[in-house]
Formats: sequence, structure tokens, C-alpha cells
Amino acid sequence: MAKPRDNDAFQRVKIKRQASSFTQQPQDQVVIAGQPVTLLCAIPEYNGIVLWIKDGLALGVGRDLSSYPRYLVVGDHLSGQHHLKILRADLQDDAVYECQAIQAAIRSRPARLTVLVPPDDPVIMGGPIISLRAGDPLNLTCHADNAKPAASIIWMRKGEVINGATYSKTLLRDGKRESIMSTLFIAPSDIENGESIVCRATNKAIPSGKETSVTIDIQHPPLVNLSVEPQPVLEDNTVKFHCSAKANPAVTQYRWAKKGQVIKEASGDFYETIVDHTFFFEPVSCEVTNALGSTNISRTVDVYFGPRMATEPQSLLVDLGSDAVFNCAWTGNPSLTIVWMKRGSGVVLSNENKLTLKSVRQEDAGKYVCRAVVPRVGAGEREVTLTVNGPPIISSTQTQHALHGQKGQIKCFIRSTPPPDRIAWSWKENVLESGTSGRYTVETVSTDEGVISTLTISNIVRADFQTIYNCTAWNSFGSDTEIIRLKEQGTEMKSGAGIQAESVPMAVIIGVAVGAGVAFLVLMATIVAFCCARSQRNLKGVVSAKNDIRVEIVHKEPASGREAEEHPTIKQLMVRIYYFSPLLCKKSSRFCPAESVNPQRDFARLHSVKGQRQLGFWFGAIC
Repeated sequence: MAKPRDNDAFQRVKIKRQASSFTQQPQDQVVIAGQPVTLLCAIPEYNGIVLWIKDGLALGVGRDLSSYPRYLVVGDHLSGQHHLKILRADLQDDAVYECQAIQAAIRSRPARLTVLVPPDDPVIMGGPIISLRAGDPLNLTCHADNAKPAASIIWMRKGEVINGATYSKTLLRDGKRESIMSTLFIAPSDIENGESIVCRATNKAIPSGKETSVTIDIQHPPLVNLSVEPQPVLEDNTVKFHCSAKANPAVTQYRWAKKGQVIKEASGDFYETIVDHTFFFEPVSCEVTNALGSTNISRTVDVYFGPRMATEPQSLLVDLGSDAVFNCAWTGNPSLTIVWMKRGSGVVLSNENKLTLKSVRQEDAGKYVCRAVVPRVGAGEREVTLTVNGPPIISSTQTQHALHGQKGQIKCFIRSTPPPDRIAWSWKENVLESGTSGRYTVETVSTDEGVISTLTISNIVRADFQTIYNCTAWNSFGSDTEIIRLKEQGTEMKSGAGIQAESVPMAVIIGVAVGAGVAFLVLMATIVAFCCARSQRNLKGVVSAKNDIRVEIVHKEPASGREAEEHPTIKQLMVRIYYFSPLLCKKSSRFCPAESVNPQRDFARLHSVKGQRQLGFWFGAIC
């Protein structure tokens, strides 16, 4: 039941809006400050409240604008006239206005009221009489302030416009009014004594303009010469300025300044001071005055000083393959030499202010130094950083160590600009980017040098030392991968043809020897009988017998239990040899080894080439 009533209310508001409309709306207007102006607003058949809005703020309710004494709402209220009249327009009235009918919920178009302000009376600096020494050019400056819009200045002489003036404008704090300054240069040949020069300022508020004038009085001011001793001079040393003048009438005042700032401690025709590098750029002036005028002369000092930074170089971040351009400007006296180098390298990259690196690579990233040298005076340098966006670069140790049964870590160090978006560890059929999975945990830490991703393995087993671990990093420019192997800490791989030595307990050797001794004794006795029978025939037969017996030592990594089972005879053979060796020595002492029997030592020898040769020798000796 509530919806029909809501619809009725909506219809009434809609009909009311359609019934009330503007017949007159405020328009954009321009008024000169001090003059009245009226903004129109008419809404026939509307008896509600009308608001005037100025720059978004209401001036008052209805026709009551008591807070604004210069504002009135005029017109026939019964006829729907609500015109806003401003009695004396002011710069504060420069704004945007709207007329709003509250109950009808309508508003007028925004109207811009522009208030024009005429400039203050123009002023020629130094007027009304400009004294000028003969032969000097004339520089006149005229300013007209507080105008809206900014005034235009023209210079006139004898009713004719003088061209060649320069102008500068300044916006005042209120953001609306402006001041203008004009400077006119007149060559000595164009100046006449006693002539009048006019400065006229105009704008839209005062088209006829305002003007002022000066009279030129050419006199004979002092003739001045300014000298500096000694020159050239090193920075932080003392110099003396001498201002000598000839004047008629006599000189009445000496005035010293540096870069336009008066030097209060200086007086008379001498000025002594300690100079720094600023005296090379900023002149010291001496102004001499007499009754006819003043003469100002200035000089800089030839100061020798070390390099001073003029343009600070900026660090750069560039993409791989792009150009990098550094700018570095110095000032110094005498002339300086600029050198660009990469920090840590002695190669000169440039002797110019600009250093350009074409198609940068990731190895170009680093610190670069711009160094300036003023011979026999001083040197200076600035350091900048070149950062190169490119794919990650992984620089980790490819073989890392851990203890069996302990917790181990594999570290992957990544240099990457921008930082890596993703880092993943993979091994066998596993992939882990972060967190924990079973015995494996991945943690990533950012440092100043790069990113360290650590794969932690708890309770390391033998199979972990046989696994290949892959660390891969990606960013928006590409990726890089490093394959890392884990090695048991404390073990070393031997090179050459030997196999890894194993420590065999004596009890094991003795047990094997006892088990195989009987069989091996029969075999060795048969071989000895056969070889000795042949050796008795002739010596040549003995040599031939040596060549007939061949012992093959097979070298193979104990990678699996299967291979270990296939080659058990090496250890057994050594045991049998040492078990039977006393018998051999009894038969022929010349064939017995000089050193005592040591199974563990000689088992290790068997795994070497030298050991294999000794074994062959023993077999040959037996025969």
C-alpha cells in the first residue's frame, strides 16, 4: 500500500519541476572594478526559496543578503524575479554564480563574472629626472602593478613608439592580479639631453591608459677603473680591489657590491677580501658617485678552484638491451678534464659530460664514477648506479654438503632486477615454491645483494645424495635455472682408475679367509705344482707361464647391491693370497714380499694400479 503513495509524491515533484523553469538565467559578464553589475534570474510561477550561489557557497536565504552589504536581490518577487545586483564590483566578486530554486530542485547555468582592475600608475625607476653620463647607453625600467588582466606597457618619445623593450610579468598572491615590468635599452647615439621618455600602461579596464615620463639629463659622472691584484689567484687567498676614479665635480661616495648585494664592510676606493670560487662567476662592482651621478664598474676574479658540480648525475634503471645515458657537468678553473669509469675498473669509458652505454647487458649493472680533475688544483667525483632490468641470474655452488641423518640445507642465490616473481625447487617428481612438504621446507629471504631461496631437508637419507635438485627463478624478463647436487659432508671423490676405499674389519677378513681357505689352498697348490714342473724344463718356459696367467681386476662404483654381488671376489682373493703367503715363502724365499703382511693396507693397494701390478708379480713369482 506504500508504493502508490510514493509514486504519487514522485509525480507531484515531477509536475512541479515541469511547471517551474527559468525565463531568465545569469550570463557571463565582464565589469570594471567599482562599477555596478546585475545578474538576472527569473522563475515565473515559483514562490519558493531562491538561493544565489557564489563559487559553490550560498550568499544567503531568499532575498536576505545582509552578510554582503554590496549585494542586493532585486526585481518583482511576485513575478518570480530574483536578480542579483552588485553595487560596486570588487576583485572579490570575480567568481562563478548560480541561481537555484530549492523546492523546484532546479538551478541556472553557471555564469562567470569577470572583474577587470586597471593598473596602478606606472613608475619609471629613477625618475622623474634620469641623469646620464655622456656616451653611456640608457636603461629605463617601468613597472605597472596590480592589474587584471596584466597591463601592456609601451615606451614613447616625441609621440612615437620606441621598440626593443623587454617585458616580464609577475602573478600576485591573490592569483588574479599581475604586475608587469618593462626594460628599455637606448644606445648613446639615440639619446638627447633634456628629452622626455614616456611609459604608458593600458589594459581592458582602462583602454586610454595611464602614463608617466622621465627627463634625460646627460652629465659627466666619474670615470672609473677597477683593478684586482693578484691574478690569477688560488681559492682561499687574499686579493685587493682598487677603484680609481676621475670626476668633475669630486667623488662623494664609493659603494661596493657583489652580484648586486651591497658589501657593507667595504668603503673608500679599496676593498680587500679572501676569494672563493664564486668570485669567478659573480662580479664585484664599484659604484662611484659625484654630484652629477654615479658610475658603476664591475669585474670578476680569475680564481683557480677545483671541480664544482654543475649538473648532478642521476642513477638509472633501464631494461636489458636499452641505452643508458648519464649526464655529469662540472665547473672548474683552469679547464678541467672529465673521466667516466666503472667502479673497480681502470677503463676510461668517456671524457665527455655525457656517458652513453649502448644496448646494456646485465653485467653492465654496477657503480659508475664521473671524475673531474683540474690540473694542479684539485679533483672531484660523483658515483651513480646503473640497474639493469633483465632475467634472473642464479650464482649458487653446484655441489653443496650435508651430514647423513641430520638436517641439511641447499641454498640458491638469485640476483634479479626486477625481483623474481616466482622461485621453485624441483627434484624427482616434486615441485615446491614455499612452505613445507614432508621432509622438505622452502624459505626465501631478500637481501641487499639479491634473494636467497633455501631448501631445507630434515633427516637426510642416502638417497638424498643421489638426487638432482633444480632451482629455477622467473621474472617478467625471463628465467634462469641451476642444477645443484648434495654431497655427504666429509667424503671425497678420488680420481683416476681407483675405486673408493672401504675399511674392512679384521674379523670379516679372517672369517672369509677361513671359509675359503681350504678351496683356495687346493687351487694354489695345483697352480704351484704345474708352474714349478714347467719351470724345471727351461727358463723360457717360466716366462711363458707368467704370461699365461691373467688376473682381471674390475673397477666399478658400488652404485647398487646388484653390482656389489657380481664382484665379490676381489676381497676374497686378497684374503686367500695372504692366507696362503707363508706357504709360498717357505718354498722359495726369493718370491716373498719384503714387508710384513697387512691385510687392510694391501687390500687398499689392490684397488690401485700399483696394487694390480704387484698382484701380477706375485702370481708370476709363484710360477
